[in-house]
Amino acid sequence: MKKLFILLTLFSCYSFSEELSIDPNNLYPQVKFETSKGTIIVELDRTRAPLTVDNFLTYVVSGEYNNTIFHRVIADFIVQGGGYSPDFDIKKVNGNIVNESGNGLKNSIGTIAMAKDNHPHTANRQFFFNVANNTSLDPGRRWGYTVFGSIIEGEAVIMDMAKVKTDYNEDMAWSDVPVEPIILINATLLPES
Repeated sequence: MKKLFILLTLFSCYSFSEELSIDPNNLYPQVKFETSKGTIIVELDRTRAPLTVDNFLTYVVSGEYNNTIFHRVIADFIVQGGGYSPDFDIKKVNGNIVNESGNGLKNSIGTIAMAKDNHPHTANRQFFFNVANNTSLDPGRRWGYTVFGSIIEGEAVIMDMAKVKTDYNEDMAWSDVPVEPIILINATLLPES
């Protein structure tokens, strides 16, 4: 009985670790977002933004993006999420990462980028989708916002999100909050094709 227990324990640990593994050799990993508005699949670019991609995937495989909201939606600009629960509780942050905005990728329609504060190296877990060609977010004489992938399936879902009704949220003192919450139900790292 003891041997069976040990064997089952080892098997469950092995299966769990395999499920959560991030393959450092996969240069273009794909992530599936199941949202309350539909499914989106993004392809990430580790060749241009290796630190950002690895940081993002850490949150994905640990389930940290599951049951979060898209809390900021600005039509013809961005759809932002990844940092808050549906009750607006702030989610755990692993730490800030180095800004990789000078990687040649642009904040164009259908790309995914990291949100940050005014200081350049303050991105951590929040991300946004560009729903316009946001050249003002690209680097120039100042640091930009790091683009690290693009939508390969479900761009219409993001465009629908960008059209939802938003309002000022009194509790959070934020503008541009969707009146009806948009939930990121599940984010999953897809197996390498």
